Amino acid sequence: MADYDESVLGQVERTLVLLKPDAVARALAGEILHRFERKGLTIAAIKGIVFDRPLCQRHYREHADKPYFEAIVSYMTGGPSIAMILCGPKAVAQVRQLVGPTDASRAPAGTIRGDLALDFRHNLVHASDSTESAQREIPLFFKPEELLI
Repeated sequence: MADYDESVLGQVERTLVLLKPDAVARALAGEILHRFERKGLTIAAIKGIVFDRPLCQRHYREHADKPYFEAIVSYMTGGPSIAMILCGPKAVAQVRQLVGPTDASRAPAGTIRGDLALDFRHNLVHASDSTESAQREIPLFFKPEELLI
C-alpha cells in the first residue's frame, strides 16, 4: 500500500466485500466491481468461493440466534460468490455508502442495492460494517499471502 500518500488521502483501510450468489447468478459482478473501482477503491484480493455451512456459520455468527439464520445459510451456500478485499481511504464507509441499506426497498437510487437488488434477502452484496468487522472477517476468506497489495 505504499502507493497511497496517507497525509493527503486520509487513513487507508481494508474492507471485505462479498458478491453474493444472486449477484453472480444475475451476472452483475462486473457492474458492481466497476462501481467500486470508479470510486477509487483498489482490489487488494479477489477470488471466487462457494460457501460451505461451517464458513457461513462463522461469518454470520452474530445472527445465529435469529429466526432468519437458516435462510441466510441456505441462500449463501446455494451458489458461487465472489470474495474481495477493497482498500482505500475510509474504505469501510465508502463501500457502505456505495452499497446502500440492507433492505433494498429502502436503498436510494444510485446505490448498488437501490439500483440492482431485488429484495431484503437478495441484496447482492455483503460489506463489512466497521473496521473491527473487517479485521474479523477478512481472515475468514483470505490468507495474508493472497493479498495483492
